[in-house]
Amino acid sequence: MTNKAAIIGGGVIGGGWAARFLLNGWDVEVYDPDPEAARKIGEVISNARRALPGLTDVALPAEGRLSFGASVQDVARGARLIVEAVPERLEIKQTVYAQIEETNADGIIASSTSGIMPSDLQAKMAHPERLIVGHPFNPVYLLPLVELVAGSKTDAAHIETAKAIYAGVGMYPLHCRVEIEGFLSDRLQEALWREALWLLKDKIATAEEIDAAIAYGPGLRWAQMGTMQTFHLAGGEGGMRAMLAMFGPCLKWPWTKLMDVPELTDDFVEMVGDQCDTQAGALSPRDLEVIRDDNLVGIIRALKAQGWGAGAVAQAHEKLLRAADGSDARAAALPADQPVQTAHRTVPLDWTDYNGHMTESRYLHAFADATDRFMEIIGCDSAYITSGGSYFTAETHIRHLDEVHAGAVIAITTQVILGEGKKMHLFHQMHEGDRLLATAEHFLLHVSLETRKPSAPSVAIEAALVRFATGHAGLPKPEGLGRAIGVAR
Repeated sequence: MTNKAAIIGGGVIGGGWAARFLLNGWDVEVYDPDPEAARKIGEVISNARRALPGLTDVALPAEGRLSFGASVQDVARGARLIVEAVPERLEIKQTVYAQIEETNADGIIASSTSGIMPSDLQAKMAHPERLIVGHPFNPVYLLPLVELVAGSKTDAAHIETAKAIYAGVGMYPLHCRVEIEGFLSDRLQEALWREALWLLKDKIATAEEIDAAIAYGPGLRWAQMGTMQTFHLAGGEGGMRAMLAMFGPCLKWPWTKLMDVPELTDDFVEMVGDQCDTQAGALSPRDLEVIRDDNLVGIIRALKAQGWGAGAVAQAHEKLLRAADGSDARAAALPADQPVQTAHRTVPLDWTDYNGHMTESRYLHAFADATDRFMEIIGCDSAYITSGGSYFTAETHIRHLDEVHAGAVIAITTQVILGEGKKMHLFHQMHEGDRLLATAEHFLLHVSLETRKPSAPSVAIEAALVRFATGHAGLPKPEGLGRAIGVAR
């Protein structure tokens, strides 16, 4: 039987909730008086369809059914979960709860409020025991955190049921055990935001500078370790206790506008230290550093693929490295009678598998990058591709000859086997020092991006390709050229 979620309110948060549940197989019915609600939610769901499946290596279930109701009462009927995502005004929310209770007596009512106390929300309800706060973070369809908060009249069983529901759609339900204004995350965010506003007010920094101070440093650490574990690790082998001993007194210095600091008594320091030790478990500081570094490499490389934040910095650094070692040279600067070096790189941490060596897909990744680099060398670069032409790979064959591990410095050289008209046939060899690791044979056709059919390249690109093909014709035939699976070596 398909579950049904009712979404009351179709704004950014309501739309995100609709996408999260719909793409996880729930039927979703939405009520919002905005005549543009269907369009707006449809656009959010389109973004979610593009992004959310990328979080897992297993296909999501078949989408549920999306519909729109004419009233709160209509959409609440028969819903297992009723998500309230209306404006942050207590009287509006309480009116909505009364309407929900007219047609639904069983479902959990989860408010998306970011700060109103659940005891206040449930004060006028006939059945307040089923109201909880389920506070999400935008974009709801991607960020897993949802804060669960009970009011004074909430039945604890509903918190447990909600945990299972949210975990079932890929979320991390964090039970905020004490009812407090702003809950946990927003209190922490607001403290940082408050300080940022003071830095702006006092003309100490611009908005861009303040964001850079987070995005290029602490924010990358916070993405994988929260404030407490980050500072626990910063204390080295002494952990949080050492951190508090070194920097605790600084909390009373007039660095910020937030000057109400808890007294760092011995008991308090021990309590914090014990909790951080428990959080670390059996992991030593060195273990945590390795985990942290692996995560940071993955995060920054993901940002690099988008040219964003710290990833843009990594891109710029890579450009400098290419210029320094000459690997950004174009065809005219390279000898035509020698194989062309198309890659010189270190195997990154996230390219290895459970056996500790580079995965099969990363061999293809490295060789595909080498092909792209050769295309750049002969002039088929981003500017040319934007003008409407490119080479498409038609066939690939890879031989895996030896293992390679993270941290290995590999080089790929490329030999042109055929280069004429629309055709380009390349043979790559991957080495670590003198050790041959793998070879790849790529056959490509030049294609018009307008017609998506084979077409002649530009005169300049064909001339550069023919120059290498002619020069490489005198080189020895590469071992393994033309080999198919099963052919004897």
